[in-house]
Amino acid sequence: MVSKAREKATKKYLQKLDAVIFRVKKGRKSEIKAHAESLGMSLNAYMNYLVDRDMGASK
Repeated sequence: MVSKAREKATKKYLQKLDAVIFRVKKGRKSEIKAHAESLGMSLNAYMNYLVDRDMGASK
């Protein structure tokens, strides 16, 4: 069970983000996730890294 404080904090954090749906063929997600993990990244971090790299973002 999650505390009310945690729920509130999570809701506040998620309000700062946009959601993007990225669709791949069945089975491909696990391949991408495994590759991301081999780089020490979550799937989300890996996708953000690729977008930033492609768009030339500097952070």
